[in-house]
Amino acid sequence: MDTSARHAAAGAPGPSSMTSLAFPYLNRELSWLDFNARVLEEALDQRVPLLERLKFLAIFSTNLDEFYMVRVAGLRRKVSAGAPQYAPDPLAPAEQLVAIRDRVNELLGRRRRALRDDLLPTLAAHGIRLVSMASLSDDERARVQAFYEAQVFPVLTPLAVDPGHPFPYISNLSLSLAVDIRDPVTGKEHFARVKVPRSLPRWVSVGSGHRFVPLEEVIGAHLDTLCPGMEVRRWFVFRITRYSDLDLGQMDQPEDLLETIEQQVFQRRFGEVVRLEVQRDMPAGIRQLLLEELGESETQLVAPLSEQDVHDIDELLELGDLISLAMLDVPELRDVPHAPQVPPAFRDARNLFDVIRERDVLVHHPFESFSSSVEAFLEAAANDPQVLAIKMTLYRTSGDLAIVRALTEAAEAGKQVAVLIELQARFDEANNITFARTMESYGIHVAYGLPGLKTHAKTILVVRRDPDGIRRYVHIGTGNYNAKTARLYTDMGLFTCNPTLGADLSDLFNSLTGVSRQKFYRRLAVAPATLRARVLELIERETAHAKAGRGGRIIAKMNALVDPEIIRALYRASQAGVEIDLVVRGICCLVPGLAGVSERIRVVSIIGRFLEHSRVAYFANGGNPEYYIGSADWMPRNFDRRVETMVPIEDPALHRGLDAVLATCLADNRQAWELGADGTYRRRSGVDAPELGTHATLMRAPWGDSETRAPKRKRKA
Repeated sequence: MDTSARHAAAGAPGPSSMTSLAFPYLNRELSWLDFNARVLEEALDQRVPLLERLKFLAIFSTNLDEFYMVRVAGLRRKVSAGAPQYAPDPLAPAEQLVAIRDRVNELLGRRRRALRDDLLPTLAAHGIRLVSMASLSDDERARVQAFYEAQVFPVLTPLAVDPGHPFPYISNLSLSLAVDIRDPVTGKEHFARVKVPRSLPRWVSVGSGHRFVPLEEVIGAHLDTLCPGMEVRRWFVFRITRYSDLDLGQMDQPEDLLETIEQQVFQRRFGEVVRLEVQRDMPAGIRQLLLEELGESETQLVAPLSEQDVHDIDELLELGDLISLAMLDVPELRDVPHAPQVPPAFRDARNLFDVIRERDVLVHHPFESFSSSVEAFLEAAANDPQVLAIKMTLYRTSGDLAIVRALTEAAEAGKQVAVLIELQARFDEANNITFARTMESYGIHVAYGLPGLKTHAKTILVVRRDPDGIRRYVHIGTGNYNAKTARLYTDMGLFTCNPTLGADLSDLFNSLTGVSRQKFYRRLAVAPATLRARVLELIERETAHAKAGRGGRIIAKMNALVDPEIIRALYRASQAGVEIDLVVRGICCLVPGLAGVSERIRVVSIIGRFLEHSRVAYFANGGNPEYYIGSADWMPRNFDRRVETMVPIEDPALHRGLDAVLATCLADNRQAWELGADGTYRRRSGVDAPELGTHATLMRAPWGDSETRAPKRKRKA
C-alpha cells in the first residue's frame, strides 16, 4: 500500500465530519517506515560523502531491527489477542502487518539495489572492497587461515540437530550458518547450526589495503575443521529477530524494581521469534526446517512464523555491521570533522554559577560543547564547597567518565547527591542497572522510578549556599546526559537560577525520590500531571486569538507527532485561521494541507548529519510570544506514561536565537522533506535557490545567524 492509498484509508474527511472518531490520521507504523525510508535516501544521495552514505545504510538496517523487535512484535501480539482497530487509526492490527510487510519488502529492494549497484562498486573504486574467499591470493588465504585458527576456531561450537541433539537456542539478531552435512560412510544427511561470534570483527582484513572478507565466509570456508571426516555439502546464513520489549506495564507493583527489570532483561532473550532472515538462495528444505523448529519453540502468545515472516536477503545479512566500515579512517570519504564551540557565556567564566546568576544561558548541542557546559556545570558543582546538594535524572547513560567522576566526587565530599536512573530506558536497561549499582557503591542516593511510568525528563538541580542565601541552579534540557549522543544529536538546554523554576524542580525531585502526588507546578509543565493540558491550552489560546482577529501562529519542533487529541486541536486551530509550521523528524500522524481541515498546517522532516532531537515550541500569543523547550514529543506515551518536563524560555534575548533556529529549519532546502496532503514525503530542492542546509548553517552559527546572548545584568529576585 503506497502513501496515497494509506491516506485514502484514513478517510480525509472535511471539517463537518471531524468527530472524535473520524478525522485524517496517518498510521503510526507506516509513518515510521516513511521516516526510515528517508534515512535510506541519505545512503543514495550523491552529495553525502561515501562512507557517510554507508553509515546511513547501516542506521536504516539497525532501525528496522528495532522496529521488528518492538513494534511488529507488539502488533503480532495484538492480532493473536484479537485486539480491535483503535480509532482514529485507519488500519486494524492485522491490516497493519500486511501493509508493513509490503512496505518493508519495497524498502529492502531499495536497500539491496543501493548496496549492490551503487555503494559497493563506488567503495571498490576507492579501494574499499568486500571480497570472497575464492578471490584471495595464496598469501591472503594463508593470512586469513592463520587468523581463523588463532582467533575464530577456538570459539566456534557446531550444534547438530538430530534425535540426540534438540534444535539449539538462537539468540536475537545473531548471525548463524545453517550447514548441510553428509556422512560419507552411511550416506545420512545432517543439519548443524554454527553461530557467527559477535565477539570477533565482522569484516576480516586480508592484510592489504582496505580489503575485507565477511567473517561468515571465513567460517564457511573452514567448516571441515569443525566436522572432520564429514562432507560439508553447503552452508547458508540466517538470522532471527525476537520480541525484545519489557512487559512492566502489565505487572503488579514489584517489590524490587531493579531485580524485576534484571529478570525481564534476561527473559527477553527467549522472546518469541517475529522475523526470519535468510540468504536468498537457501534451499526450500532448510528454510522449512528453520520455520518448523522456530515455530515449535515459540511461546503461546503469538502464532508461529509463516512464509510471510521470512525475508529473503542477498549474500550479506546484518548490514548494521557496516557501521564499522563507515568509520574507516579515510578523511576524504567522510564528513569534515566538527568541533563544537564553547558557549560564549562560558568562554571566559571563572565561575559558572556567577554567569548563571547574571543571566539565563541557552546551549545548543552538538554545535556548542556538551563538555564545556553540562559536564562543566556538574564538575563545578562537585568541586564548589558552597554546593550542598546535586539532584539529577538519567535516562540513557553511556557511563560518561566526567559525569560519574563529578557525582562520585560530590558524594565523597559529603554533598547530598541523588540520581533518578530510569531502568526502563529501552535497550539500555542492562547498562543503566550497572550504572546504578556503581553509583550506589559510592554512597549516591539512587532511585529507579516506577513501573509503567518512565522518567524521561532531563533535569539537574544544584543547591548552593550563596552570600545572600540558599539558591537553586538548574539545567533543563531536551536530550540525555550522554556525552556520546551529545556529539550526534541536536539538543538544547537551559541553565538558570530562576527561583520559581528551582522550586518546581525541587517539587519534581521530591515526587520522584519520595512519596508524593504532586499535581501543581508554577511554571514548569510536567507529564503526566500538567503537560498535556498545558500544550492543549497553548494551542487553544492561539485558536481563540485567530477567531478574535488577532492572528495566530504556532511553530513546533519535535521527533514525533502521534497524539490524537493534540492533532484534533491543531486541526481546529488551522480551521480558525492559525498558521502552523511543524518540524517533525520521524512519525507524523497528522495530515497537512487538506482543504477545510489542515490547509494552514505545513510539516517538514529534517534528516542529515545529526539526529534532530530537540523539542521546541513557539506560540505567537497575540503579540506576546512564548517559547518552550522540553523532553517530550507529542505522543500519548509522553503525555500519559512518562515523567517529562517543558520549560518556558522567558529571557527575550534568548528568543532571537530560538527564532533563528526555527527559521533555519523551515528554510531548509537541502535536508528537508515536506509531507503532502496525500501522505507522501517529498524532498525539497535547492535547484532554483541557494542551498540552505540546517546542519551546515548551525555548525557555522549555533543559533542561526542571530546574536542571541543577553547583556550582563542583575537578575530580579
